[in-house]
Amino acid sequence: MTKISFNVDTRLAKLLSQNYRSSERAIKELVDNAWDADSEEVIVTLPQAMTDELIVVEDNGSGMTEEEILREYLHIASDRRKRRGDLTQKKHRKVKGKKGIGKFAGLMAANSMLVETWARGKKCQFSISTSALESIDSIERLPIEMDISDCLSEKHGTRISLTSLHQHMAFPQPEKFRQILLQEYGREDDFNIFVNDKELDIDDVIGTYTSHAQNLPDVGDVNLRFTVSNQKGKLKQPGISIRVGGKIVGKPGFFGLDEADDFPKKLLAKIYGEVEVDGLKDHVTADWGALVENSELYKSVLDYVAPIIREKVREAYGRDIAMAQARLQKKINERLAALPEYKRQFAEKSITAVLGKYYGEPESKVEPVVSVLLDAVERTDYRAILDYIHEAGHSDIAKVASVLSEFGLAELAILGEQVKSRLEFLEHLERLCKDNSVKEDAVHSALEKNLWVFGHEYFLFSSNITLKRQIEEYLNMKYTGDRSSRRPDLMLSAGYSGTHLLIEFKRPSHALKYVDYQQATQYRNDFRKYIGTDIEILLIGGKRGNDLPESVNIEPNTSIIIFNEVISRSRNQLNWLLQELGGSAHA
Repeated sequence: MTKISFNVDTRLAKLLSQNYRSSERAIKELVDNAWDADSEEVIVTLPQAMTDELIVVEDNGSGMTEEEILREYLHIASDRRKRRGDLTQKKHRKVKGKKGIGKFAGLMAANSMLVETWARGKKCQFSISTSALESIDSIERLPIEMDISDCLSEKHGTRISLTSLHQHMAFPQPEKFRQILLQEYGREDDFNIFVNDKELDIDDVIGTYTSHAQNLPDVGDVNLRFTVSNQKGKLKQPGISIRVGGKIVGKPGFFGLDEADDFPKKLLAKIYGEVEVDGLKDHVTADWGALVENSELYKSVLDYVAPIIREKVREAYGRDIAMAQARLQKKINERLAALPEYKRQFAEKSITAVLGKYYGEPESKVEPVVSVLLDAVERTDYRAILDYIHEAGHSDIAKVASVLSEFGLAELAILGEQVKSRLEFLEHLERLCKDNSVKEDAVHSALEKNLWVFGHEYFLFSSNITLKRQIEEYLNMKYTGDRSSRRPDLMLSAGYSGTHLLIEFKRPSHALKYVDYQQATQYRNDFRKYIGTDIEILLIGGKRGNDLPESVNIEPNTSIIIFNEVISRSRNQLNWLLQELGGSAHA
């Protein structure tokens, strides 16, 4: 029996106060220790909830001799990398342990920890308990008894057994534990982890798991296994790995889906799996870093795998895309309802395509695309193409398909022309705003039917005769006689969701002042009795005066904007859209 004790670094108090977020993450620290010990296999046994079973973490790593325990394990809160380098000795892995306190991780989940380790024909065994730690005022005084005995010379590794689990903490959950391990060790080819007798694998990713097996001509057996993830945490190296002869070739890829214009790029990060194809062993590059690109056999595997992945992703996330469409559809349903049936069908089809392409993008990017699309459908004659479709009839499917393809190309061209026209409009508006002689009513007239200039959130507002009459009556009441020269230029518009927008225009040469802000908010208060609902205000002028309130101090639903800023923002948005459409046309 050997008496041993800890050697304490001065950083101990601070480091030991850094708690793990969960018992699963504490146990994961013990798996990290196995990684640092160059283990090839780790077996973790987690107990059933509310039982007195053990938590056991056992690896086949290098183990520790008595000298290594004294020199390394008992040296707390010192940086292992400074003593032994950034890489492990045998497998040259990047070291996980940095602070020297991972050895205490097990005591977060349990009251007692038994350490058994085998190396070079010797087994060393000792235990640590929370009760013993609490009974002393300094960890250096903690008495530890280590048993040393002989073992088979070829046996190596370490086993940590945790007993008397803390009842006040949630028991570690195998499923949650696997998700944590996958994020870090999911792609490690020489580090196999078993949790409750099940190896950590592709099917442990939360989501829709799929396996397919096929014998392809000249290739042989192809075994595809992958999961379309719906978990929140990021996957380590998403994609599909290719395994040939039991060995991974290169990095995970997406079999062309990452280059497909109609596949949402954000969903690539949800794909996780591998395909085993031993028949490609003669088509691997010399460095084993990739497959030969012009290999016909590889192409046949690609043609087999890509449609399966595409279909499973569509099944998993098609509903999400449909829900996104429904949110936008609620905003634009009245515009769609006003379209003729034949146009409405194609508008809905095109909106679905847009939402699919830009899946996961913020609505601030998607809505302008939908807006321009609807404008194109409303104001441009598709009749030539549609007549051609009707002439084809239902029997000539190939002809109909060809015409529909032409429709898609025409649609892109029309959208492009719409964007270019809007950019040209902005140039004229910018010249108008630079002219100091321009009055409010001139800018009003230019923008009345072009509210898209202010941003996508305003494109559904439109002028309304009733509201216009209300404004005229209000102005005629308030601004007569000597006050007529101070009559403001207002526009009140209605949105399809029941909201209202009140715009007060000032001439482009006018610097907005606090009194302008007060007038605009007073107009809103006056009009509430006519409208009955809240009104959003846009106060627009040539520049900001010094006495305007800060944005944090202005009333809700009130915006103060400058002509130059509006034009610049709108131009940037349209240029982005034109670039996207150009990419689509060349895809």
